Amino acid sequence: MIQKHSEIREEVAKLCARFPGPYWQEKDRHRDYPAEFVHALTEAGYLSVLIPEEHGGAGLPLSAAAAILEEIHAQGCNGGACHAQMYTMGTLLRHGSDAQRAAYLPKIASGDLRLQAFGVTEPTSGTDTLSLKTTAKRDGDDYIVNGQKIWTSRAEYSDLMILLARTTPQDEVTKRTAGLSVFILDMLAAKENGLTIRPIETMMNHSSTEVFFDNVRIPAANLIGEEGSGFKYILTGMNAERILIASECIGDAKWFIETASAYARERKVFNRPIGQNQGIQFPIAKAYAHMRAAELMVHDAMAKYEAGENCGAEANMAKMLAADASWAAGEACVQTLGGFGFAAEYDVERKFRETRLYQVAPISTNLILSFVAEHVLNLPRSY
Repeated sequence: MIQKHSEIREEVAKLCARFPGPYWQEKDRHRDYPAEFVHALTEAGYLSVLIPEEHGGAGLPLSAAAAILEEIHAQGCNGGACHAQMYTMGTLLRHGSDAQRAAYLPKIASGDLRLQAFGVTEPTSGTDTLSLKTTAKRDGDDYIVNGQKIWTSRAEYSDLMILLARTTPQDEVTKRTAGLSVFILDMLAAKENGLTIRPIETMMNHSSTEVFFDNVRIPAANLIGEEGSGFKYILTGMNAERILIASECIGDAKWFIETASAYARERKVFNRPIGQNQGIQFPIAKAYAHMRAAELMVHDAMAKYEAGENCGAEANMAKMLAADASWAAGEACVQTLGGFGFAAEYDVERKFRETRLYQVAPISTNLILSFVAEHVLNLPRSY
């Protein structure tokens, strides 16, 4: 089995052992943010793994971040509370100015600032990012932002947001991808000047919110890169996001497979372990095969990302295949445990709900298939 960064995985597993099932059950029950877990990851340096050493991080490649998140999920924990800090790094690290990196990265690495919010999706545009309507208009040394974002997870627990907004009206651009810009938003300051955050209750504890901007001012110095070129900047973060989410799904699949296998070996019905029955064995074995195949795709996408190659197709396929693998493993696990699969104390139902999200987020399976059809198979654009 693929085991890159084995030493990191071992240490992450030790950290996760301090946060067993009852901890996550309590957080899930009350929809609480796992602040203690996030603090422990920050203190151990895992959330700054992608930040260069000169800015206080470890300066490791994306595969190290993927190993951390995969192990978190394989140990039964949930990286959803903090994974954005890793994938939003792509935009800031690759396209931020020297001054921006010097101002923010050391504080993010130390935990003095949290970069957990990614403001892209809107109620009317969804995954049609190029049709977003939130505007940022230049006013002297500031931009004034108006609009709304939705499914902005962790906005209540983040100090900074990577925000995508329209700086040129859509009917004035010659290319659909033009006219969008990326900003670093100081959320603490914005909350006192027109920013409103409203939690959204969902089927899993994911700290989802909708965010409203009412004449929120952002200093022009917080513009990342060139005005109007923001869409290509966030694609860097989006590919990293898909790869890291895929890694979490691989971790979920491993947890489901191990949980189901352990139960099938121990549970006896009619004086024999239920794992002796092919009706129990085969779904678990098939889930394992699917997980391994998806794992190879994830590592292929990571290799291309780290080599600086275009990995859009691989990142999307990795996310789709890994999400499918984790969902299939979850199905096998629930069926294996039977009624106990629905009992909160076994954590299966919680993990089942959590991994279901990735059939839809951060991009739905149908849009991935459309991307592959158009960009890989050269079929006509379907949307």
